[in-house]
Amino acid sequence: MDMINHWEAELDILKTIIAKTTLVETNKWGGCIYVLNNKNVIGIGGFKNFFSIWFFNGAYLKDDKKHLINANEGVTKSLRQWRFTTKEEIIEDEILSYIKEAIENEEQGKIIKPVKTKEAIVIPELLQKELDDNMQLNDSFLQFSPYKQKEFIEYIETAKREETKRSRIEKIKPMILENIGLNDKYR
Repeated sequence: MDMINHWEAELDILKTIIAKTTLVETNKWGGCIYVLNNKNVIGIGGFKNFFSIWFFNGAYLKDDKKHLINANEGVTKSLRQWRFTTKEEIIEDEILSYIKEAIENEEQGKIIKPVKTKEAIVIPELLQKELDDNMQLNDSFLQFSPYKQKEFIEYIETAKREETKRSRIEKIKPMILENIGLNDKYR
């Protein structure tokens, strides 16, 4: 049973609630995202142990009921998530209240703009394991500029399935060892 179908009935209830708002349903990144004037406002999805609504600019919500969490503390600036584990936790009035506030915030332009910083590059677990297992590969990877390291990481992380990520890692290993950047042939 896949994760989405595991929560299909619960996600349908959330969709019914969201349909009472002015948000428009779209599909981005393989998920159900709701937009206002083409701006992402909320998304919904099912995971292994919970299903959730996430608010793209949730940091601006009052959250009087303390439902929201930062699912990736220290990394995520404005995204907040409301997790559910049962159908009974879905309280329509509360959910609508949060969504309406998110819509108002979007209309008022309350957003956190990404700040360009020299942030540490986060290496995905699968790639990190390969680098840990092969010091030559690790040393070669570290010779690349942060920009080129990010290109390799994005190439791996844009794959949806783990087996695709693994095959992409296998494909780029010889390139890394030969000091060939992912997009060098286009430069």
